[in-house]
Amino acid sequence: MKKIAIIGAGPAGIEAASILASHDCEVQLFEKSADTLSNITDKAFLFPDFSSAQELADKLNAKLLNDKIKVILNTEIVDIKKDNDDFKMIDRDGKTYVADKVLITTGYNVFDAHRKEELGYGIYKGVITSLDLERMIRHKQITNSIGEEPEKVVFLQCVGSRDEKSGNHYCSKVCCVTAVKQAIEVRKQLPKAQIYVFYMDLRMWGQGFEELYREAQEQYDIRFVRGRISEASATFDSRIQIKSEDTLIGQPLKMTTDLLVLMVGMEPSKGTRTLAEKCGLAGPYKFIASVGPHTNDNNTATEGIFVAGTAKRPMSIRDTITDSTAAALEMLK
Repeated sequence: MKKIAIIGAGPAGIEAASILASHDCEVQLFEKSADTLSNITDKAFLFPDFSSAQELADKLNAKLLNDKIKVILNTEIVDIKKDNDDFKMIDRDGKTYVADKVLITTGYNVFDAHRKEELGYGIYKGVITSLDLERMIRHKQITNSIGEEPEKVVFLQCVGSRDEKSGNHYCSKVCCVTAVKQAIEVRKQLPKAQIYVFYMDLRMWGQGFEELYREAQEQYDIRFVRGRISEASATFDSRIQIKSEDTLIGQPLKMTTDLLVLMVGMEPSKGTRTLAEKCGLAGPYKFIASVGPHTNDNNTATEGIFVAGTAKRPMSIRDTITDSTAAALEMLK
């Protein structure tokens, strides 16, 4: 019986654990937090079908009800060492665990918007992130800085992605469609609000995504402006004034809004960065590097250590689950 260690109990880790256990592997699933699926349960609805994030979390967690899967919570693995034919996982307290093979599914964190001081996050209460808005949507309490329903909401794409100043040149892949989804959700809760989305260029690269973008304009009156916001500041009445440029017409633009939503991109999680560095597996931007983008995309440079999901690059939940399936099948060889 193969002994498998999976580090990270997000959708990738859980899906892979379920498949490996169904093939008679003994699986240890490590999670540094007190619960699984933290990057799903902090959301309300999922694109492109507006299905419940909690329902998906419940379905994934049900897959852990298997005697061959041992979930070990509140345990952060900080190093992996090769020991003859085995691997030793070492947690933050120095405790050691042994496995035949290891799958890294340590996932992502969202970009810290405090690093973009010119946009005012953490300075002005009317500036929030897409994650903050997701919580408001889930609790049906979308409010501005003084606790009132906003009359105007502005979304800004590519905060911490495709940005030389932040050091992240890559696209986070899901921010464009997330803004469209959230804009529609805001419209449903605030039917009278004016809603704008500022973008560099919209990348709707998933099934149903382009259709959702068209519905946002045609059915929900979401207004899209091609341009980057260069600066945000507070007004005397606790609103947010933004400076931008409409690059389609080449004109500068000023606008006042009740709520500015920063669409924050993906970065490697702390656990991903730690293992990438300690195990010599770091790729671009400190994600875990795979051997190749096609047939070896779940293998790493160390034989017996595999990677899946957003530990190696930004991807959607659907792509993450598909990728973890591929990783599990690769590990069974």
